[in-house]
Amino acid sequence: MGKNKLARFAENKILPNVVQPTREEALNSFPLKGNWNKDFFKNENPIVLELGCGKGEYTVGLAKTFTDKNFIGIDIKGARFWFGAKEAVDNGMGNVGFLRSQIELVDHYFAENEVDEIWITFPDPQIKYRRTKHRLTHPDFLERYKKFLKPGGIIHLKTDSEFLHGYTLGYLQGAGHEIISAHHDIYGAAEFDPNTPHLRDIKTYYEELFSAKGKTITYIKFRIK
Repeated sequence: MGKNKLARFAENKILPNVVQPTREEALNSFPLKGNWNKDFFKNENPIVLELGCGKGEYTVGLAKTFTDKNFIGIDIKGARFWFGAKEAVDNGMGNVGFLRSQIELVDHYFAENEVDEIWITFPDPQIKYRRTKHRLTHPDFLERYKKFLKPGGIIHLKTDSEFLHGYTLGYLQGAGHEIISAHHDIYGAAEFDPNTPHLRDIKTYYEELFSAKGKTITYIKFRIK
């Protein structure tokens, strides 16, 4: 393991906006569950999650845009989200947090009706059939999210994978969930919602790479019933 990665792991332990519970802590009465506003953010603003946040660019970018909301980036790779956590601390951003965890445990960290929105940005599409249940828009994951999303809570999927975009749209339509909007090419669309400039203005590291290769970036905004 490189020295830089070890240094980031060490700094994550002292960064005030990073939470790194053990699996046992997650499964046994995680103390922030139901208390993120009161004990972590110290306010009552809406909570928004980014699942698989990578380096945290989208979490931090959204927090800069929507200062009246609290954002939590979740990823198992702490050496990656260190970049976002450090930027947030250096800029005095009190509405940003990072949680080091596997996404499969997400429902153990948040109480019923605690979260307002979820962003899923450029996840692994898990194309192989045997990996179906690992897709972050698989019905099993959507049921996990439903446990802590507020009624009417919104989920956003932004991806370069036409496969995952089509899979998700097909499932949502078949299951009777509410598709608020869907775009097959957010940068090529002639008409676009002027209230969502962040969809184009905020880009993750991977989005920059995919766009440079000419890959189409897709988006779905939906609610689960």
